[in-house]
Amino acid sequence: MSASRKRPAPVALFVAYLLLILWLPLPFGSNRPVAWGVMELWVFALGIIWLARVARGRAEPSAVLREARPVLLCLALWLAYVWMQMLPLPMVWLSAISPESAHAYAAAAYPDVPAYAPLTLDRHGGLHGALKSTAYVMFFVLTLALLDSRRRIEIAAYTLIVSGLFQALYGGINALDVVGGEWAHGTYVNRNHFAGYLEMCLAVGLGMLIAQLTGRRANGFRQFMRNAVELILSPRMRLRLALVCMVIGLVLSRSRMGNTAFFSSLLVAGVIGLVFSRRATRSMVILIASLIVIDVVIIGSYFGASQVVDRIEKTTMATEDRPDIAGHTLEMWRAFPVFGSGLGSYHTVFPRFTGPEVPITPTHAHNDYVQFLAETGAVGIVLLGLVVGLSLFAALRAQYQRGDPLARGLAFGAAMGITAILIHSTTDFNLQIPANAMTFMFILALCWVALNFERRQHRVGRDGRADDDEPD
Repeated sequence: MSASRKRPAPVALFVAYLLLILWLPLPFGSNRPVAWGVMELWVFALGIIWLARVARGRAEPSAVLREARPVLLCLALWLAYVWMQMLPLPMVWLSAISPESAHAYAAAAYPDVPAYAPLTLDRHGGLHGALKSTAYVMFFVLTLALLDSRRRIEIAAYTLIVSGLFQALYGGINALDVVGGEWAHGTYVNRNHFAGYLEMCLAVGLGMLIAQLTGRRANGFRQFMRNAVELILSPRMRLRLALVCMVIGLVLSRSRMGNTAFFSSLLVAGVIGLVFSRRATRSMVILIASLIVIDVVIIGSYFGASQVVDRIEKTTMATEDRPDIAGHTLEMWRAFPVFGSGLGSYHTVFPRFTGPEVPITPTHAHNDYVQFLAETGAVGIVLLGLVVGLSLFAALRAQYQRGDPLARGLAFGAAMGITAILIHSTTDFNLQIPANAMTFMFILALCWVALNFERRQHRVGRDGRADDDEPD
């Protein structure tokens, strides 16, 4: 066999990758030291095996991986940055770039001022944060490298859907008092993080459902009945039922922002999909409309959407402590505006900026934006914004340029998943939960997979944009 011939990643490596996807949410969302340690070792082992194969010439970076260079550069800069936060710097340098950090170290060590100190004010938390970030980036790279065929892309997407279906069924049983409980939370401790996970699983599931739309019209009653029977017997119906179960699980979570983020992202992604897709079909319009009407009105009403609405209506600034936490977190950021207090340092540093209106010390800010801003400063938030922005732009390009139904479906699902988490992150900390953060990286990677897998450009249209050599 020629050394230059492309070889797919070994099946065993791909199976281990799929098992990781299934494992991530099971041990409390991997939000325990042992659980995220297992996650990191698992990802690093897969990454080392793949890199060893590349070094030995038994594998090569996929076209998708090569085309994702802009986002990979941003991720590499992010990793360099969070590891650099733990690098001991001369106190003179630290005083110049982060006076508040230098003052904190000097006050803690008074009267003996240290000669060297890092940017982070929590080295233990910083190490955990850097290791998690490295695992997330490695998982992103593995997703681009291992999803090297249409079949593997579909298997990976359905693996996430199966995981979401299990969480919905398990959480639903709990919420309906078969096991006992007031609301669904699956294997998570916090129902909001359970809802965040289902948002992403639902988004990918909807994308795969859109990928299967045929756009065929019924010419007469006989053809209509034939199409209906084919739909009932097709895998599409099983996927639709799985999505219904996940919507029920989401509603039963009683998560206000979880439900708001899901249905808002569905509307936003639906509008974007219809505007950006040159090949938007009547079937796609009907599907999106049916999802909103059937899921919200019928399923939601029966399984308690009114309770969610009631919780939202009763929510006021007086009954919520999250705005106060976010406000104090912004004060924390103002003390470390450029480089932050160090990734993973929130729990250690925040008490210095809290007030009596926050009776307990929160572990997180209940707002991913302000927490990342406080911990990593303006530099970190810009790098993260570039990663998400570039990926979302890739998904929009895929919806506009690609003719492949799977590519369009993946792009729709990825755009919806990103939108849902961006909305949910305004009042919660899904991206601080390892299972949800890793799944979000999977969603970001799907943007680039949708744009570049099996892509063949053979001509340039009158508008100057290349068309895909793909069937409609």
